[in-house]
Amino acid sequence: MTAVPPDVPLDAPRRIAVRRTRVDTAYRWTTRLAAVAVLALLGAIGLYLARRGYDAIHQAGWSFLTEDAWSPTHGTFGVKGLLVGTVLVAVVALVVAVPIALTGALFITEYAPPRLRRTLTSLVDLMAAVPSIVYGLFGFFLLQPQLIPVSRWLAENLGFVPVFEVRKLEGATRYADGQFASSLFIAGVVVSCMVIPICCAVMREVFAQTPPGEKEGALALGATRWGVIRAVVLPFGRGGIIGGVMLGLGRALGETIAVAIVLSFDTGFTIRMLDGHGSTISTLIILKFGEANEFALSALMAAGLALFTMTLTVNLVAGWVIAKSRSGAATDL
Repeated sequence: MTAVPPDVPLDAPRRIAVRRTRVDTAYRWTTRLAAVAVLALLGAIGLYLARRGYDAIHQAGWSFLTEDAWSPTHGTFGVKGLLVGTVLVAVVALVVAVPIALTGALFITEYAPPRLRRTLTSLVDLMAAVPSIVYGLFGFFLLQPQLIPVSRWLAENLGFVPVFEVRKLEGATRYADGQFASSLFIAGVVVSCMVIPICCAVMREVFAQTPPGEKEGALALGATRWGVIRAVVLPFGRGGIIGGVMLGLGRALGETIAVAIVLSFDTGFTIRMLDGHGSTISTLIILKFGEANEFALSALMAAGLALFTMTLTVNLVAGWVIAKSRSGAATDL
């Protein structure tokens, strides 16, 4: 029996010596190098955008964030309206996508038969791989005509809310369909079609990891299927839900092609998302890049830096929230 030194408390934790093999050591260093490479690449992108956009930011100053016109050749440019438009499109996309993705993930993991579950999982993954231009054409030719009546109904019944307010054309007694044909609302609904499979896939994978023992214990105590979902599955998957929402938000903030197809380009500042005004930063970059001179290109790089910073901030906040609400934390005893 090994003697315990007198200066060591009897209840002190024992030190565990870990002897790693060469494979374990190589794996640890490989993952560390991969993580450092990702951070280095992220930093390189930010530094490149900052260096290329420095001239425009230096000339514009703080007006770059407070100006909504875009005319670099005349020295007047800013991303105020574009930032608001980007946020509005992303918010609409999340409002539409998150309930559908959440209920779809719960149906696949908790209600669907095994054979149908595999088919639905494959379909969701396939939807996530569809190119954005396909969603843009789908939104332009199919969703846009169907959403015009919805936009009109929102304007007529919820017009007292600033974001749903639409001003009638001069001399008109009723709203015209042309006012609603190209709006931030329609662009957000189109983007939601691209966000749904991403959010649903993340939530589905987390819900599938719920411990079967806890679900069976809840059923044994008399809980209904919905009771098990509410008391076990949703608390366990809280971190996955937040992660899926934030991942979808990052996709919505940076979506380009689909928004450019559906939305008319207008850099003016507006919070009214139904009246056909407003645009996004990504749409600005793709539409103005081909005709930009050296200074205009610097201004576009500055706009890209603003979008990069906003997206990075969202992901950092998401990582912090997920760390504070890890999956399974609410079910621990």
